[in-house]
Amino acid sequence: MRDYLELCKPRIAAMVAVTAAIAFILSGGRDLQRLYWTLLGTLLASSASGSLNQLIERRRDALMRRTRNRPLPAGRLQPWQALAFGIILAFVGISLLLWKVGPLPGFLAAGTIALYVLGYTPLKTLTPHSTWVGAAAGASSPLIGWAAGQGGLPTGAWVLFGIQFLWQIPHFLSLFWIHREDYARAGFKVMPVVDPRGRLTAAQIALHSFTLVPASLMPSFCGMAGTHYGLGALALGSAFLGVGMRASWTLEAIDARRLFLASLAYLPILFGMLLWGASL
Repeated sequence: MRDYLELCKPRIAAMVAVTAAIAFILSGGRDLQRLYWTLLGTLLASSASGSLNQLIERRRDALMRRTRNRPLPAGRLQPWQALAFGIILAFVGISLLLWKVGPLPGFLAAGTIALYVLGYTPLKTLTPHSTWVGAAAGASSPLIGWAAGQGGLPTGAWVLFGIQFLWQIPHFLSLFWIHREDYARAGFKVMPVVDPRGRLTAAQIALHSFTLVPASLMPSFCGMAGTHYGLGALALGSAFLGVGMRASWTLEAIDARRLFLASLAYLPILFGMLLWGASL
């Protein structure tokens, strides 16, 4: 059971479910039963993406130190088991959203699985631009949550999508830079592999860390939250920008790791502030 749970990439799945829930609440959704089905369906859809991604990448994962002990490369699960598990999760997750929540959230979840598994996963071996495809898939959870709560995708939903999309670039590029030798060994064409001197990697980290600041202020300008949120978001974004700029300037492993850890804290803090700000 533990190996099947690891296939789901539970930390990513939990983040996806939480951001979908926050978007549901911010949209004005108040039906707790509807929120429950949204969370469950989104969690299952994300778990399906993680499982099918690991199935496709199992041979490359076996070449990387950080992933070689995953269930498939380690031989604790067989490919057919991961395939069946992923398909079942995808079918149940999408079906629950379509049946209990609505067609738009269900179609968004199906599109996200397709984009992640059929787009991002194979593109990682072809082009560094796959990171933006993966970021789009990873940022879809607020769209699912907002569509579930309100039935549409107005400006507020896309504001949350934009924040989560921009946040993922420094988050993943810092991880890729730290483990660039691992990714090169496995044949992944992520930015730090095709750009070994790190100039493009540094530029992308700096650019997206900077653009994340105005993106995080958009909820105040769109009426989603008040001045208190805006001031908090500015302070948080400025601190994150400082960490990002230092990492892009030095490209030292310790600074890249600090950026990665800061990114893990940034999104839950910002979305927590947004929930608090929207309630004032």
